[in-house]
Amino acid sequence: MSDKRRSPRPIELLAPAKNIEVAIQAINHGADAVYIGASSHGARQSAANSIDDISRLADYAHQFNAKVYTTVNTIVYEQELRHVERLVHQLYRANVDALIVQDMGLLRLDLPPIELHASTQCDNRTVGKAQFLEAVGFSQIVLARELTLDEIRDICHSVKVPIEAFIHGALCVSYSGRCHASMALRGRSANRGDCAQICRLPYTLRDADSKTICRDKHLLSLKDFNLTHRIADLMDAGVSSFKIEGRLKDESYVKNVVSHYRRIIDSVIEQHPELYRRASAGCSEVSFMPQPDKSFNRGFTGYFVDQRRPKLSIASIHTPKSLGEELIDTSMINNGDGISFFNEQGEYTGFRVNRVERGRIIPAQPVRIPRGATLYRTSDTQWDRQMSRPTAVRKIDIDIRIDETGVTATDEMGNHVRLPLNVTKEVAQKPLNVRNAFEKLGNTIYRLRNFESHLDAKTFIPMSQLTELRRELIEALMLSAKTCYRHELRRSEDLHAKYPSQTLDYRDNVANSLARQFYTEHGVRQIEAAIETADDRNSKSRVVMTCRHCILRELKMCKRDNPQAIKRYREPLVITSGDISLQLRFNCADCEMQVLTT
Repeated sequence: MSDKRRSPRPIELLAPAKNIEVAIQAINHGADAVYIGASSHGARQSAANSIDDISRLADYAHQFNAKVYTTVNTIVYEQELRHVERLVHQLYRANVDALIVQDMGLLRLDLPPIELHASTQCDNRTVGKAQFLEAVGFSQIVLARELTLDEIRDICHSVKVPIEAFIHGALCVSYSGRCHASMALRGRSANRGDCAQICRLPYTLRDADSKTICRDKHLLSLKDFNLTHRIADLMDAGVSSFKIEGRLKDESYVKNVVSHYRRIIDSVIEQHPELYRRASAGCSEVSFMPQPDKSFNRGFTGYFVDQRRPKLSIASIHTPKSLGEELIDTSMINNGDGISFFNEQGEYTGFRVNRVERGRIIPAQPVRIPRGATLYRTSDTQWDRQMSRPTAVRKIDIDIRIDETGVTATDEMGNHVRLPLNVTKEVAQKPLNVRNAFEKLGNTIYRLRNFESHLDAKTFIPMSQLTELRRELIEALMLSAKTCYRHELRRSEDLHAKYPSQTLDYRDNVANSLARQFYTEHGVRQIEAAIETADDRNSKSRVVMTCRHCILRELKMCKRDNPQAIKRYREPLVITSGDISLQLRFNCADCEMQVLTT
């Protein structure tokens, strides 16, 4: 048997973008792809973008062989189906590379042959689900955030399409696509991009006898995801696309976090070039040292990739606000910085720095800081000033060769052009430095890597003609790259694939007849309407969250780890916040927690 080595697997760094300006900065700072909301039906209502902007973004990204994914990942109501169909055709004409979708009704629309990616809103947690999504035509699968490294590896090895995994950003406490708390309690659908952030509220936990276990803690608010230390492991497990959360985050956040993970991924690729390669072209020259804790964060967790451990906290129960960076050295404080801490009542508060004198912080207003309190810098004026300026440029390497008949240019992606040497030739009075004319590429996306001149030493060409020749050469190369850019086509659907459910029922997020048709055709016998369209959506005792996070575990009251602790309280346990009352149900066999309306 011949030893055919596999070609290196492309590794994609996927960045969020709330608008075209942020998207361009993500690409400049090293993203291989960006995901951005369209004019409607993206899971962030406040991050919508026009078709014209998305088209301009695609033109910019494709210069670097970077991709643009558009989110059409909400559920779709019956009366909206044709609108979404038109929207998808507009996005296809705008040269978008793929759609990230949740609603399976889209697979029954008359769509162009555009790639489809299965959103994390599809609740992608099992091998069977991943295999089904691959079978019905999805080209990339976005995993749930709650998976362990072994679970991720099993899924990656079970399918042939690329697997996308979140590595950084905010965490939802419920499995994505299975959180209905916002809709049930506030009439705002998370599956329609209008989440009311019920999970970030302070709650009081009581038992069945109304005994208070803890008061006013953010029991459903998780820390932010950070898998800096796990990138190599995830690549080894088979993950191909590394996704940063944050389509509502600002430009500074995206610049910082993208640059951080670019450095890490490149380091792994450099160590294993036989296994991995960059998914796009060009090198980003960044003018700052990335520091993730400088950007918004609630403290960091590796979540379940790091496995459950009794002493490992994954929730941010004291505050849902940003902790920023923990201050170790107060001499690094600047005038105007924002400093936060927990006061003697356990409240998270802060102040602005008026000035610093001999290492002593002088607040702008009087404030009492408890002795021994940990200080956090949530605003760094010097950092903010630096990040507000241009901080990166991305260049593509090219090789240029000139001889007596023509000049050629080849970029690092393999695009190649040749122009005839239609110039005035004279006898040189002194040696001609032709390279000077071709290396002045400052305002272009190119950087000269290699230059060869095979002109006769006696040939002289006026510099003005060489400059014009360089301009024409670069325009021709850019046109060639644009013409040669390749869009992948949508994969075909296996109409005989069976939905992977032992009970052959489907309970979440079917909001239109085409989605119902899809599941029926794939063997589902019982289908429940989405809560947004159900007649009983305001009914009591409904499961509104299904979580791998467990409040008992967070409070060191796990029934398995510490069975004595729970005996002091009688179930059911209830959490309350204002007019909200939610009952907790614990499935210890699967290590899950359900949250129900009462």
